[in-house]
Amino acid sequence: MLDPSSSEEEGDEVIEVERKEVTASKNLVGPRRPPGRSVEDHGDGGLQPRGRGSGCGRPSSPSPSVGSDKEKEDLEKMQREEDEKKKRLQLYVFVMRCIAYPFNAKQPTDMARRQQKISKLQLQTVKDRFQAFLNGETQIVADEAFINAVQSYYEIFLKSDRVSRMVQSGGFSASDSREVFKKHIEKRVRSLPEIDGLSKETVLSSWIAKFDTIYRGEEDPRKQQQRMTASAASELILSKDQLYEMFQQILGIKKFEHQLLYNACQLDNPDEQAAQIRRELDGRLQMADQIARLGGRFPRFVSREMEAMYIEELRSSVNLLMANLESMPVSKGGEFKLQKLKRGHNTSIMDMGQEDENLLSKSDVVLSFTLEVVIMEVQGLKSLASNRIVYCTMEVEGGHKLQTDQAEASKPIWGTQGDFTTTQPLPAVKVKLFTESTGVLALEDKELGRVVLHPIPNCPKQCELHKMVVSKGCPDDLKIKLAIRMDKPQNMKHCGYLWAFGKNVWKRWKKRFFVLVQVSQYTFAMCSYREKKAEPVELLQLDGYTVDYTDPQPGLEGGRTFFNAVKEGDTVIFASDDEQDRILWVQAMYRATGQSHKPVPPTQVQKLNSRGGTAPQLDAPISQFYADRAQKHGMDEFISANPCNFDHASLFELVQRLTLDHRLNDSYSCLGWFSPGQVFVLDEYCARYGVRGCHRHLCYLSDLLERAENGAMIDPTLLHYSYAFCASHVHGNRPDGIGTVTVEEKERFEEIKERLRVLLENQITHFRYCFPFGRPEGALKATLSLLERVLMKDVVTSVPQEEVKAVIRKCLEQAAIVNYQRLSEYAKLEGKKREMYEHPVFCLASQVMDLTIQNVGRLVTPAKKLEDTIRLSELVIEVLQQNEEHHAEAFAWWSDLMVEHAETFLCLYSADMDAALEIQPPDSWDSFPLFQLLNDFLRVDYTLCNGKFHKHLQDLYAPLVVRYVDLMESSIAQSIHRGFERESWEPVNNGSATSEDLFWKLDALQTFIRDLHWPEEEFGKHLETRLKLMSSDMIESCIKRTRTAFEAKLQRSSRTTDFRVPQSICTMFNVMVDAKSQVAKLCAMDLGQERQYHSQIDHLIEETVKEMITLLVAKFVVILESVLSKLSKYDEGTLFSSFLSFTVKAASKYVDVPKPGMDIADSYVAFVRHSQDMLREKVNEEIYIERLFDQWYTSSMNLIGTWLTDRMDLQLHIYQLKILIRIVKKKYRDFRLQGVLDSTLNSTMYETVRNRLTLEEATASVREGGMQGITMRDSDEENNDN
Repeated sequence: MLDPSSSEEEGDEVIEVERKEVTASKNLVGPRRPPGRSVEDHGDGGLQPRGRGSGCGRPSSPSPSVGSDKEKEDLEKMQREEDEKKKRLQLYVFVMRCIAYPFNAKQPTDMARRQQKISKLQLQTVKDRFQAFLNGETQIVADEAFINAVQSYYEIFLKSDRVSRMVQSGGFSASDSREVFKKHIEKRVRSLPEIDGLSKETVLSSWIAKFDTIYRGEEDPRKQQQRMTASAASELILSKDQLYEMFQQILGIKKFEHQLLYNACQLDNPDEQAAQIRRELDGRLQMADQIARLGGRFPRFVSREMEAMYIEELRSSVNLLMANLESMPVSKGGEFKLQKLKRGHNTSIMDMGQEDENLLSKSDVVLSFTLEVVIMEVQGLKSLASNRIVYCTMEVEGGHKLQTDQAEASKPIWGTQGDFTTTQPLPAVKVKLFTESTGVLALEDKELGRVVLHPIPNCPKQCELHKMVVSKGCPDDLKIKLAIRMDKPQNMKHCGYLWAFGKNVWKRWKKRFFVLVQVSQYTFAMCSYREKKAEPVELLQLDGYTVDYTDPQPGLEGGRTFFNAVKEGDTVIFASDDEQDRILWVQAMYRATGQSHKPVPPTQVQKLNSRGGTAPQLDAPISQFYADRAQKHGMDEFISANPCNFDHASLFELVQRLTLDHRLNDSYSCLGWFSPGQVFVLDEYCARYGVRGCHRHLCYLSDLLERAENGAMIDPTLLHYSYAFCASHVHGNRPDGIGTVTVEEKERFEEIKERLRVLLENQITHFRYCFPFGRPEGALKATLSLLERVLMKDVVTSVPQEEVKAVIRKCLEQAAIVNYQRLSEYAKLEGKKREMYEHPVFCLASQVMDLTIQNVGRLVTPAKKLEDTIRLSELVIEVLQQNEEHHAEAFAWWSDLMVEHAETFLCLYSADMDAALEIQPPDSWDSFPLFQLLNDFLRVDYTLCNGKFHKHLQDLYAPLVVRYVDLMESSIAQSIHRGFERESWEPVNNGSATSEDLFWKLDALQTFIRDLHWPEEEFGKHLETRLKLMSSDMIESCIKRTRTAFEAKLQRSSRTTDFRVPQSICTMFNVMVDAKSQVAKLCAMDLGQERQYHSQIDHLIEETVKEMITLLVAKFVVILESVLSKLSKYDEGTLFSSFLSFTVKAASKYVDVPKPGMDIADSYVAFVRHSQDMLREKVNEEIYIERLFDQWYTSSMNLIGTWLTDRMDLQLHIYQLKILIRIVKKKYRDFRLQGVLDSTLNSTMYETVRNRLTLEEATASVREGGMQGITMRDSDEENNDN
């Protein structure tokens, strides 16, 4: 970078051609055309109008006045551009020096790493990737829960216009996207059921990994990491070259301009940069002294007493910089002694009483040199036998000795290097050649020759032949080839032989070896040395001296080119043997003295005075060549400019603003924070050039506010930091040790304070859009904290909480309006069309643009209005949920205000909701889903439950609910009446068609009312009680109608054994069974842990069932009575009995006469069995069956017993006896099979009947001669008999 390339030389030649075209211009220092552009590219719009008049090259204009005005505007524009270019070039020179030699600031390593921001194109790419996943176009395996989570994330977050605005503001990063998804799925994962062996943390990690895969797409993560590593350089510690390149982009400096300035300023020379800093600091001290002595040039302070303080602050700031510079090591790891701190070279400010304490002694100057001696070979060794062993030794006088390897005399080659350390600037290096002694008694090897060398630090490391001094007895002419390199230490700035003469030192004109030594950053000394001496013979401390070129001095012989060092009362004259050496010495001493005057070589003065002398002197150093080259391109004005003559406050404001623009446009979501390298350069600039901290932060705040007002995302924590600094300074707390406060700072602070307050209130008002989904993390909370700080009157007195609360309340009230307006626009409420007809003039200006041509003039139907309102309610709930999820934590200290904000938001919605409900037709129940949707959300939010909107919602829907219940009650009652009139009693599920319809309606009504979850406890209890009572009444009516139908059915049925229990009778029983089960659900009231039933309806069911059983049993008894009545015809003593017995006996002699009465018994048994089977199969309640069978059996036995008792004095006819035996035995066995208990079967009446029949059977057997197999005794034959 230090040496221009060939392309840059070509660029310089082009610039030189351009310069020839504008030689007439006197003001040529400033911007230059970039290389590679021709002169014709500029034409009339370049620098030509400044150097030339309206020459013939300009095209003719139809109007001279118009043409001259346009030309004037062009000239003014060019002048402004050129001035701006000059300003930026000068500013870049100052920035370069800060980068080249920083001594106040370091690049911070504790700054938070900024994430890569997402652009619009990247956001669209991410949307496409997620859409592809949802469409099943990827190979990512996912379950339904994850797909639903991604679908919700895609719809709510990625497609949100708030995210698009966040991307546009530059505050959205991939990390934000990932964190929002993580927060989005945490609740979903927590709500998933537990799975054995799979923890929810594992599920969460798996989902995040899948999200990363979708987000990344098919891109190779390694390539992405490489790109991020390359682009992340600005977030890391930058090298100087990287900082130069960054600020070239920031200030618009071309590469060749940077190289010209870099080389001319000698930025690679730390000594030159340190000297430049010393000159700057001395200039600032002198300026402070001048202000103190002459007065004036003071900034306007808030009080006159601050002027004296201002001078002290200037001096203390310079002294602090001097201390920082003094603490800088001369060389990394170098050994030198730091001297007492120098506060400057201005004797009017120095304490002259301390001058003796600052003097150097010879022991203070310590140098350390490293010597490298490389012995290559020895030539001319001929007298020794070829197999003799030779070697060399080397030593620095006063140090240790080193030896090479052994070699044969025929080939004395080594290439051995020896390293030495010495404190002597002119050491003596001895190299000797030895051969091994062959004598038995020889104690030492024989020396063949030696050479003594005196290297100096400037000597080159080149192999050279040196003639050796041979020992006695060695006839050879020996030469040794070796190289010596003597590295100079960092604190030795220059050395060489000079002629010198002075008043106090070097009092005799002679040639000496001089070394310019830097003892510390502010202490330099010219020291003369003798050979093999570590301490200087004499030294001159250069504090306060001024070095310059001078003419040859008469009477002094020796030396060709002269220069001197002058101080009040002392002059030291130096002379060197050539011009280039003199220039190097003067430049080195100029950097050491820190003088403001810059010496100009006489050759350069002659060149400047001559016309057309552009070629640099051949004997000038390379730095002079670069200076001439910079002057050729007009850069010398910027290089030689005195920094003390510039308004660095305005320059810093410019560079900070341009740096902020560059930072906001890079690939990081910086939120206004500078990168570490930028912070480092700006810190160094402020410290080095005395930019006040308050001014720096005020400018920073102004720039940040301007960007934030234009939609950029700025971190409120950054605003808070700068604002706190400025507030502390303006109120006299000295955050940076500066106690003076200027009027401009105070006025500007008040202006920025008001701007910041307005911005913060606007951001809080638009918190959903300034901080969407709670991003950036913690930004909203920091904004609230900053607002509280801005409202403070000073830095000590805290603002009353009620005042802060009032401001935030006002912001949140406005936020509710803003949020609802935007939500309404998003939902495209059809209410705007209604307003169009009500307020046509107003709507023409505000709402017509939102309506399509098709919708104009077309009224919205109530159903469509209700549908839009329900959709809007879903969006309202979503907004409130997002506020709770993403913003509630920030408003934790103001939670009551967030509740008020939510109520205000809902109140705005209620106006549209009321309007939609008003136009609904009467007795329409389509709006109940709206109530359920809102109430289900409000009742679980403890802050909004039974709030203002919630109570309004209840008041709105309570009459509707009551009306709905009334109508349902009437409808159900009518359906019961009509149903039982048309009831066929066919079985339907658990009952009849009417009963099933009744119970379903009652259950559906109660479920509907229960699902409303009415929040007011009293009204909810009232609704529940009313529905329970209504259900009780309806079921009671159903029971009574069923009882009536049951009785009527039995009355219409047959009274003989032909009777069969119909299906309808069983269905009626089942209706009772179902009613009993429904009562427990429909008529029960929850009272704590107990359940209180309506005992009346429950008792009614039991009594009705008893009555139905009694009626059915009575029917069965009637049938048995009909059978017994037939048997009564055979009673003993009746005419029919005698006639029947005679007829049967007579006829039985001739034909087989059937047994009379068996068909009666069989038909009755068949009736009983059919009835039992039908009841057992069709009736759903076992208890009722058992109760029926018990009563049936008992009643039958009682009837038979009573019938037998009435004939106690009569003997049963044989046929009576057979029938009764068959009926009794079959009944007993059938009922036992049906599960009737033995205690019931073997009742007293049964025993009586059994004994009577047994007795009658015995009598008949004696009288009739047998019962033909019919007997009361149990037998297998009878068991098998049907």
